[in-house]
Amino acid sequence: MSVEKTAPDPISGLVTSSELAAARRVLESGARALLSMAGSLDGAFIAALDLLQRVKGRVIVSGMGKSGHIARKIAATFASTGTPAQFIHPAEASHGDLGMITRDDACLILSNSGETPELGDMIAHTRRFSIPMIGIARNPESTLLRAADVALILPSELEACPMGLVPTTSTTASLALGDALAVALMERKGFTADDFRLLHPGGQIGKSLLRVADIMHGDDELPLARLHTPMSDVLIVMTERRFGCAGILDADGCLAGIITDGDLRRHTITGDLLRLDAGRIMTPSPKTIHQSALAAEALGLMAGRITCLFVTAHASSVPQPPVGIVHIHDCLRAGII
Repeated sequence: MSVEKTAPDPISGLVTSSELAAARRVLESGARALLSMAGSLDGAFIAALDLLQRVKGRVIVSGMGKSGHIARKIAATFASTGTPAQFIHPAEASHGDLGMITRDDACLILSNSGETPELGDMIAHTRRFSIPMIGIARNPESTLLRAADVALILPSELEACPMGLVPTTSTTASLALGDALAVALMERKGFTADDFRLLHPGGQIGKSLLRVADIMHGDDELPLARLHTPMSDVLIVMTERRFGCAGILDADGCLAGIITDGDLRRHTITGDLLRLDAGRIMTPSPKTIHQSALAAEALGLMAGRITCLFVTAHASSVPQPPVGIVHIHDCLRAGII
């Protein structure tokens, strides 16, 4: 037996070619199943989407054993992409949890064989009360798919284990098909990044989708002065607001320039600071950002010596009145990196 040293075992330090062959067999089997399923999608998939879009309540996802684990993940994917969903264990359903399923719901039931006995009560419940049901299984003549309103058929690729028994290829296909339903439904509903952010306020995903408007300081906190304001008054504004800068407005109330601590130091050295007005000290056409931009974009603009950005209502190269201000510390406090 030859020995390959590219990926050493943590204990023996060796990986045999037979082990790599087993790993490749599992991955290639899953890949074949996915490609086969992608090529065979038809009107049944669209019918499943139509059914799910009509649901007024929740999508109830269920399965037994390994299919149950996949069903839990599919339910979570639906819920996180704007479709209320819940996993119900079929054994628990037979002991009272059927009461969680209402006529406004729809059921998505997974079973590789389509003959899982624990699913019997749930299938019967959906038929008795006319609750829409989508079945996912391999055998189109199975009890599950014959009873379903919409039948989605898994590819006939064998399981990847040597015995052909351990759920591997079938669970990969089931998970991918569930994800395909969730994403297609999400796109059909017009689910946006803003919607996603509302459902993911925690974790790095939520942080990465924060908008400037979520972290900026508003009108009443803005350090602002007019073009002809004496610098003695500008200094008072900058001291009170504590952003280390002041926005300078033109006659129309639009942002014409900015005065920073750096501008103050330069003119203090020349000795003319208090003899000039704001318009003579300011740096014209400062960088700004609009309030709908991602906060991560604001952080990117502040790379270097910039610590503050004034915020405008819209993205435009034309000067606008400032509606807020965001400091680099605001981005860091929000966990944006």
